Amino acid sequence: MRVRAWAEGAWRERPDRIVTEEPMEIRIHSPGSDAEPLAVIMRTPGHDFELAVGFCLTEGIIDRAADLAEVRYCLGPDAEQEYNVVTVATRGPVDLTGRERTFVSSASCGICGKATLDQLEVMCAPLGAGPRIAVSTLVGLPDRLRTGQTVFDATGGLHAAGLFSADGALRIAREDVGRHNAVDKLIGHAVLATALPLGDDVLVVSGRVSFEIVQKAARAGITVLVAVSAPSSLAVATADRFGMTLVGFVRDGRANVYTGAARVETT
Repeated sequence: MRVRAWAEGAWRERPDRIVTEEPMEIRIHSPGSDAEPLAVIMRTPGHDFELAVGFCLTEGIIDRAADLAEVRYCLGPDAEQEYNVVTVATRGPVDLTGRERTFVSSASCGICGKATLDQLEVMCAPLGAGPRIAVSTLVGLPDRLRTGQTVFDATGGLHAAGLFSADGALRIAREDVGRHNAVDKLIGHAVLATALPLGDDVLVVSGRVSFEIVQKAARAGITVLVAVSAPSSLAVATADRFGMTLVGFVRDGRANVYTGAARVETT
């Protein structure tokens, strides 16, 4: 689109690329039942199947790739694909009572206030020992994540999440207008690749860390979570309870380790 921009004391018109934000409905189809709506998510189109599967994993609808029968776009009345509706078909029955979130989940809010720590503990397997990472490697991870943010380079309007090895190699990155969606896309990719749990990986996110980000990481078996910005108090409490290493404000060669300091080596 074209914008009127103020710079260096003058107005000028110029083209500007902006990030796409559109709704996507996730439906669950279990054997012997009709497809039921689960949630409407505001997201950046792309990797929609990964987003839907990752959301289902982190919400406790499925636990592993073997629970999936099929992931598909829905067909409209004229048998045309509807690319804003994704159906996740499961191999076993799913009870959505009390789980439906058919209102819109905005790109920023996540699953605010939905779960308690006790509920999350039931959903998550104990985290493993996880990797040890040198602090000299850790402080460089956000810059390495930036190399995978191709859409951000064009628009400046996206969050990113990346999975790294303990030696700092970027394995995979995903972008989205929502922090939570970017993480779900990564986790969905791992589910579809039958690569869970992600106990040997380091998760890096471009923004702040809320309780929901820690919840998603724990569901995927991630033990080290690194963020460019701040964690919330509930995020710290949750990470501490589950034995996760949580590092925030990783920028300009600095980092704050909030929990799980034993996994960060001073080398």
